[in-house]
Amino acid sequence: MSLEFRFQSASTEYQKIQTELASLVENRTRLDAQLSENEMVKKEFTQLTPSNVVYKLVGPVLVPQDQNEAKTNVETRLEFIKSEIKRVDAQITDGEDRSEKKKNELVEIQTKLQQAQTTPNS
Repeated sequence: MSLEFRFQSASTEYQKIQTELASLVENRTRLDAQLSENEMVKKEFTQLTPSNVVYKLVGPVLVPQDQNEAKTNVETRLEFIKSEIKRVDAQITDGEDRSEKKKNELVEIQTKLQQAQTTPNS
């Protein structure tokens, strides 16, 4: 396989990895926002008295919900979000490793290409 073809192929793979990383970082940011929002809700629950009514938005309608059920739902969501954050962080780390390896491969191929261009043909 020619060096030019290898370089083009590696470059395409590198761009694909970078796109995947950007998507993962976007997901991580969204999860951070959800985590923050749910932690604020959990904090608000600590200020509730038993006589307070909790409502849940179902479509366009606010429906009364049992306080304990609402607290449990938020706790469950927090656990899920935290596990998703760990999963996405692992994917980001893996993607960064793959990106670094591909970048090194590109530099190596580019160096060989430059050497081939400067070396006169025998």
